[in-house]
Amino acid sequence: MTRSSKMAVMRSMLRCLYLVAALVMTGQAAHAHPHVWITARSELLYAPDGTITGVRHAWTFDDMFSTYALQGLESKTKGVYTREELAPLAQTNVESLKEYAFFTFAKAGTPGSQKKEKFNEPIDYYLEYKDSALTLHFTLPFKTPFKAQQLALEVFDPAFFIDFKMDDKDPVKLVGAPAGCKMNFVRPSDGASSQTLDESTFLNGDNSNYGAMFANKVTVECP
Repeated sequence: MTRSSKMAVMRSMLRCLYLVAALVMTGQAAHAHPHVWITARSELLYAPDGTITGVRHAWTFDDMFSTYALQGLESKTKGVYTREELAPLAQTNVESLKEYAFFTFAKAGTPGSQKKEKFNEPIDYYLEYKDSALTLHFTLPFKTPFKAQQLALEVFDPAFFIDFKMDDKDPVKLVGAPAGCKMNFVRPSDGASSQTLDESTFLNGDNSNYGAMFANKVTVECP
């Protein structure tokens, strides 16, 4: 595979993986399940005046996806990849994720009266390779930094093609938050429905919000 064709594949990384998954399915009904697994850590970022400025993510991909993503990528030392060598792939990752709103959804305001908050393009992004897995680090700045009595943040894939599992020890942090702010983090319910669906349902978008049942939910309340 030439470098140009490799980058073309990676620019449509997630869409390509959807198609690959479809090819290996039998075409018969199958239990809805993800094909890519991410272990995530997230930080909510605050300015000194209490303004919420953005969200910082660190997403560690499963071994299989990491191996796929690294195919054809050259490195000076076999099996070792520097941040500089991974830079083009990191850029391709964030460009591909833009189509999916970075699987990060935020609402802010007063309880019962919240509006969606939009993000700017990601900054400070890079990939690191450790223990046979790629971790994508990036920051999503809010388009308009704001103060809010309540912030609700969800991380999930609406189509449930990707399973986001927040880190067991350190899932979410508040960085620079004003004193008195309290955070509540709720993992997806173990009893979330795993209804039987045909794989084509996920490919054509008919069940495009199925993954909401598996959302990781963060709520921050400040005085």
